[in-house]
Formats: sequence, C-alpha cells, structure tokens
Amino acid sequence: MPVIQMNSNRILTLTSDFGFSDVYVGVMKGAIAQVNPKLTVIDITHEIPPQNLAAARFCLLDAYGYFPDGTVHVAVVDPGVGSNRRAIAIEFEHGFLVGPDNGIFSGVLSQSPAIAVVELTHSQYWRTPQLSKTFHGRDIFAPVGAHLASGVPLRELGRTIDLATLLQLDLPQLIYTPTEIIGCIQYIDRFGNLVTNIPGSDVENRSWTVRLGERIVPGCQTYSNVSPEAALALVGSHGWVEIAINCGNAQLQLQQHWGDRVEVVISER
Repeated sequence: MPVIQMNSNRILTLTSDFGFSDVYVGVMKGAIAQVNPKLTVIDITHEIPPQNLAAARFCLLDAYGYFPDGTVHVAVVDPGVGSNRRAIAIEFEHGFLVGPDNGIFSGVLSQSPAIAVVELTHSQYWRTPQLSKTFHGRDIFAPVGAHLASGVPLRELGRTIDLATLLQLDLPQLIYTPTEIIGCIQYIDRFGNLVTNIPGSDVENRSWTVRLGERIVPGCQTYSNVSPEAALALVGSHGWVEIAINCGNAQLQLQQHWGDRVEVVISER
C-alpha cells in the first residue's frame, strides 16, 4: 500500500477488545502507518471485555467529547467479523466513526446524530482486497480510518447507505415517576464500579438513594462519605449515577451485571 501525502492530518483514535498481550493492536497501527505515518494515533482503550458491545458503546460515548472536531474514531469490537454485517464509516457533527455496523456507535450517535454514512465497499482503501475472515480491524478499519484522517472524503470510501438502517444498541428507556427514576447498569469499569444510564443531572441538589433489589445504597458526594468496604452511589466523572464500594469492587460484592435494573429513589429534604 503506497504512503499518501494529504492536506489533512486529523487525530485517529483506536478502541478494541484486543488487549495488549497479542500483536493485534500493533498490527493495526502498522496498517495505519503504511497509509500515513504522520498521523497522531491515540488509544482510547483496548481492554473492552471480549465481544462486549455494550462496553464499547459506553467507552466511545464517554470519550469522544474530549477530542477535537474532525477526529476519526476507529472501533473494533466485532463478534460478527467475516459475516454479512456491514463495515461502515459515519460522519457526525464532531468527526468520524469507522467500524462494524453492530451498534457500538449508537451511544455517540444518541448525543450527536449521524450526518452521512457509507458502507466500506471501495477496496482500494483497504489494506488488501483479499480480506482475512477474522481481522477486519487490520484489513479494513485501520487503513480506511487512516485514509479518512488523511483527507480522503467520506463519499470516496464506499456506497452511501440510509442512516435509518444503522443497527442500534439501545438501552432500556428511563422510567420517571414522582419519586423514582428507573434505569439500568450500562457499564462496569475495572474497579467494579457500576455505571448506570441515569444522568447525574437528575439527582443534582436532591436527596436520593439507590435501590438494587432489596438493598438500599445511599446517595453521596464522594467515596470518602462512607467507610471502607461500604456501598455508596454518586455521580461519576462521566456524568452518570454509579454504584461503588469504597476501596472495594461493587460488581463482585453486590453481584450485579450489565443491564441489571437500578432504581433511584428521590426523597424530600
């Protein structure tokens, strides 16, 4: 693949479930460098739990707002690799998304809707037309992302498809009552903190607790509001209500999982 010289050198980010024990991340970066070695490549994370689309959705949603407009976000969490799932590139208000059409971009697009989307059918922008059945991150997504970040227009990468046909990975709709907000766990971080889909703004300046089944967890401001090994709920740096254990692991101690129901109970001061 020839090295190209383009006018644009956008930032390119990488998100995957590849980890760092194997060569996969390094190989993707090599494929990017073959296109344009001058690109700035930033790892968001490569520690998404294997095949966990919900975790990928959340991490992209949490991260994209910290990058300059025009950034190209390449995400490869792709349990459908080699099947008939589409490979896509999306333009949205703040940049571009490149990866499989399996719902991992639906969190970002819920906050910043898509402007245009193409299916990546133009093989001259792939690493090779002879694709691996198991590594489209190397053969399609990394090189296409590099071309896009180097200034190739979105429309040149493939055929335009209908925005309405993008696969959605939506969370359950929040339920609001006069005294409760009912949501779910949308992400679990490496500390075992349980991040819900309930916005922190919904509990701002209110007295509240969280109910997990029969257990009541107090709403707090900081981890230090409770003693070590005690459960608490607070608004995390990401802006969502989360449940934690001070100096402990809430997932293990509370036995909660992705998608489990969470109830925020609002009480009068």
